[in-house]
Amino acid sequence: MNYKKLGKILGKILILEGILMLAPLAVSIIYQESLTHILAFLIPIVAVAAIGFLLQLPKPKRNTLYQKEGFALTALVWLVMTLFGAIPFVINGDIPNYIDACFEIMSGFTTTGASIISDISTISHSSLFWRSLSHWIGGMGILVFVLIFIPESNDGSSMHLLRAESPGPQVGKLVSKMKVTTRILYLIYLGLTVLEVIILMLDKPIPGYENEQFFFSLLTAFGCAGTGGFGFIPGSLELFHPFSQYVIAIFLLLFGINFSLYYLLLIGKVRDVLRSEEFKSYFLIITLAVFFVFLSLVGRFEAFPQVYSTEQAFRHSLFQVASLITTTGFTTTDYNVWPMLGRTVLVMVMFIGAMAGSTAGGIKISRIIIAIKGAYINVRKLINPRYVPKAKFEGKTLEQQTINDVFAFITLYFFLLLAAVFLLSFDPVNGTEVQIASDAGSYTVEHGFFSNFSSVLACISNIGPAFEAVGPYASYAGYSSFSKIILTLTMLLGRLEILPVLILFNKRTWKKFS
Repeated sequence: MNYKKLGKILGKILILEGILMLAPLAVSIIYQESLTHILAFLIPIVAVAAIGFLLQLPKPKRNTLYQKEGFALTALVWLVMTLFGAIPFVINGDIPNYIDACFEIMSGFTTTGASIISDISTISHSSLFWRSLSHWIGGMGILVFVLIFIPESNDGSSMHLLRAESPGPQVGKLVSKMKVTTRILYLIYLGLTVLEVIILMLDKPIPGYENEQFFFSLLTAFGCAGTGGFGFIPGSLELFHPFSQYVIAIFLLLFGINFSLYYLLLIGKVRDVLRSEEFKSYFLIITLAVFFVFLSLVGRFEAFPQVYSTEQAFRHSLFQVASLITTTGFTTTDYNVWPMLGRTVLVMVMFIGAMAGSTAGGIKISRIIIAIKGAYINVRKLINPRYVPKAKFEGKTLEQQTINDVFAFITLYFFLLLAAVFLLSFDPVNGTEVQIASDAGSYTVEHGFFSNFSSVLACISNIGPAFEAVGPYASYAGYSSFSKIILTLTMLLGRLEILPVLILFNKRTWKKFS
């Protein structure tokens, strides 16, 4: 294990985190918050800068990083960013419990959007900004951003880092130089973010928040870009005007697209984009999901509290499908009380997720397609042992190793999901009643198995709000510290797609000669 090289990169990350904290510090000064709120960011800025500088001093004997080192470093970076990123919440008193603060900022960096804050109206502007900015930072990836600045390596080290952090079964360069690739990705990412802010500013201000339009537009765009979904006013995006809700839904779907396709659009290869198998599957799934959710709302096959007009039913259907398939978690209404058909469709898209190479979580559509084709191949082989597989994905023949990797990931995904649900079953909160107040009225739910199952699903798929006691108008505050630690690690497993985290906690990884 190349400890000095790992320390050097980790030091750069800490310095970067200190630089990023200057933004919420500026927000604290602009909104004339107390000295405590200013120091809440100033103290960790100085601390991470000093530690980062010290980690730069030792000179590594080799500059190369092997694959296992790249994977372990990736998981370590996200843990360290979380441990220091939680400090401002504790100092300013917005989230005084450190475990709760770690849960909150890990939820931010992993673009999950799960929150332990019961009353968001009590949180300062600087903390709201830091939470939402963490979505934007984590959406494209912390190390992807750092790769813009660190020297290009010829040994594959940069590729190991990108592969460890980028979501999906396949990752590669858009152009020959890795640094140019990362710059292209971030320019597309930044451009879409700025465009969304501009369009949201065209809408009327939210009643009661007339002076916050730019601030709210910025936080919303951060959440959409990173597909994170932290709420910043009561009711998530319920109070936003229909125009903004449609705009946000569209941008959520745009950020759920593989960013490589945007590059193809920029260089004029429109046909290649339209021929993409995953792209066509993505919009087919969205269309079907919106249709069935809309049908459940207007058909009223079973009684539920809300009464929607046809336009409202379509808007909420589109928005919630867009929000959950992209694993964002923004909400415009309480889907917790929707008919069974609508809720079932939402759970299904929570599993699926969006496209590989996007900022979304979940299993990913590409893996679903490969798994279906792999299962078909295996069935054909059972029927005819002489059958020669000819399955293709995105114009390329599927290798058996790729199919095996996808099956392995899905197996690990469900195993870890069930393991976390089992651990949450020990929590004393189970069996208690939770009072929910939403646009559907006030009602009581019991914190039971489905609350635990959906909360773990929401964390491992990096979605945020779940169902029942942890639904869109509730929070994760009721869980014990032990359960919050489990869910915090579950978010990290979901964001880094399991393997980097497992490698980090494998003792063989840390042997000096292995």
